Amino acid sequence: MDSKIRLCPNKVVRFLEKAPSEFRKSDIIRFVNENGIKMINFMYPASDHRLKTLNFVINSEEYLESILTYGERVDGSSLFPFIEAGNSDLYVIPRFSTAFVDPFAEVPTLTMLATFYDKEGHRMQSSPDYTLHKAVEEFRKETGLDFYAMGELEYYVVADDAGLFQATDQKGYHESAPFAKFNDFRAKCMVYIAEAGGQIKYGHNEVGNFTLDNKIYEQNEVEFLPIPAEQAADNLMIAKWVIRNLALREGLDVTFAPKITAGKAGSGLHIHFKLMQGNQNVMIRDGRLSDEARKAIAGILDLAPAITAFGNKVPTSYLRLVPHQEAPTSICWGDRNRSVLVRVPLGWTADGNMCADANPLEQGVPIVPPQKQTVELRSSDSSADIYQLIAGMIVAARHGFEMADSLKKAEENYVDVNIHDEENSDKLHSLKNLPDSCDASAKCLQELRGYFEAKDVFSPQLLDGVIERLLKYNDANLRDKVNASPAAMMNLVSKYWHCG
Repeated sequence: MDSKIRLCPNKVVRFLEKAPSEFRKSDIIRFVNENGIKMINFMYPASDHRLKTLNFVINSEEYLESILTYGERVDGSSLFPFIEAGNSDLYVIPRFSTAFVDPFAEVPTLTMLATFYDKEGHRMQSSPDYTLHKAVEEFRKETGLDFYAMGELEYYVVADDAGLFQATDQKGYHESAPFAKFNDFRAKCMVYIAEAGGQIKYGHNEVGNFTLDNKIYEQNEVEFLPIPAEQAADNLMIAKWVIRNLALREGLDVTFAPKITAGKAGSGLHIHFKLMQGNQNVMIRDGRLSDEARKAIAGILDLAPAITAFGNKVPTSYLRLVPHQEAPTSICWGDRNRSVLVRVPLGWTADGNMCADANPLEQGVPIVPPQKQTVELRSSDSSADIYQLIAGMIVAARHGFEMADSLKKAEENYVDVNIHDEENSDKLHSLKNLPDSCDASAKCLQELRGYFEAKDVFSPQLLDGVIERLLKYNDANLRDKVNASPAAMMNLVSKYWHCG
């Protein structure tokens, strides 16, 4: 048996001895019959960027066949505000490749993500997952490349402070027990996410670590592997669902909120991407960042003011995007630079065999350099509509390939310094800034919407809904007001504690 099957944490994969992409309806029925499954769940994203659930009790094989084939109808107007109640019925059809055993259900349950279809049986044009699908397809047509993505999912765990082994304030990065209190919780989350199909790279403690009002606040991160963009978005949605459910089970509070309190690290949702041609990563050519990668970066920088409308959906998002908090404020890119919007992290491109150097017994054993180079967008957070966010990045990357001067623009917006240091003020002032509010993001999206509507990727109806929702926050001058009032900031943080 292939080791990818034998070692896969997903119970459905191991039982069927198939990759998820090969799952058929007959496979799902066989798994249900032979594993004592009593219920089927469909889950799908809605306008609040959370997964919704529809439960089915299996009362016969005929009924199981029916729901797997025909799905079920749902009220679209209750899921998406831009759908009118007078014509709101949608179908939800399960995607067999996403099947996993629900780790939280008392009744044995098989869960699958589902896709929306309209009354004519066509994919719903404005649905989050179909928008991403269209972006992926158009990028492939234009460039001949596949867009892979991965997320760095940051969150805080909050619990009563026992006063033992206090961690150093804002020095929690990669901390170990006993100074880190929730490593075991994170490990359980990672196991459940992997069992649900998540492709995890690693997990660790993050910078944020402090006590407030007899509560300990500990920041953690789960980072994923780069995989095809549509699967990457599914992974992140399921991961947030798993982390929250396990927190509830263990009596912990968890928040993905972009801002926690003044002067402490906020939580982002950094999205990495790489461009693939078949099995080949094309981000590096002759030891340097490729023209393809630079074109994609230029496109993302050019449309960055509008991308915040997809990736920074609540007013507290813009309290995180301030100087000296390892969050970007200016539209620029650089190598290994955490003060920029788009960062090129280390990519294992150096000469030499580090493994053999650290382990002398490996001397003489040849290694092949891994194809790990990615590029990271650092502005977004977990208030995002993850499907819209990645779709927006892909549209922008395609735009970079279509721009005649993209390589020149990439060069003009490259920085190799900390742009917030005083001696670099001239460079800082030469750069455009990210929007500072939902209001500003909405106006940027309105100005640039033609790029996202092109080739029918983002529907006008969807963009109208995004813009309308952002403008309703009426937060144009909110950042200055709450920065002058700690109480007002905490009220705002509390309001959006469980955003996304």
